[in-house]
Amino acid sequence: MTRGALVAAVFILLGAAVYVFGQFKPIGEESIDRSQPAMLKSVRDLSQYHAASGEFQVVLDIENDVKWVPSALAGERTLFVAAGSVNAYVDLGSIKDDGLVVSPDRKTVELRLPKARLDKPNLHHDRSYVFSQQRGLINDLQALAGPPDQQRFYVAAEAKLAEAAKQSELLRRADDNTRVMLTGMLQSLGFQVKVLQD
Repeated sequence: MTRGALVAAVFILLGAAVYVFGQFKPIGEESIDRSQPAMLKSVRDLSQYHAASGEFQVVLDIENDVKWVPSALAGERTLFVAAGSVNAYVDLGSIKDDGLVVSPDRKTVELRLPKARLDKPNLHHDRSYVFSQQRGLINDLQALAGPPDQQRFYVAAEAKLAEAAKQSELLRRADDNTRVMLTGMLQSLGFQVKVLQD
């Protein structure tokens, strides 16, 4: 047996041993939750009207290569399915003093609204998962030593969802919904309404 074949055999046996040990579950194993209850740290007053919400899904195809090393030995390619939602809101608290003007005869209201904004994407962890993964031998051995870090996939997914929300009709719909809601409310109070948007 050549020296290279001997080294490869040792790596394979070592990986198999780590895998078998990781799969071993003692009989009668139980999980005990000794976590402390959640504690309220702060409260904020909100003036945002969440006027529209979009559900998005993206499939990430991320490949990490190691220079000068064959992919069979090192590197990985991952297909990650991410699902999440993005809210569009109008910050009514940012309306300036001249943003709401009532006519002297108190029959007409001129309302100037700020433009809608996008909230941070809310990734649905229960519907986001690794669909497939191809790894080199070294990466396989590292994965046996502990669960792989998937944080980078979630960060990349949030960026993709945010970009998709920008390209969608979400902001326009939020602007429209806010205008319709406030117009209806003020008309029910007997005002004629003129809505402007910055």
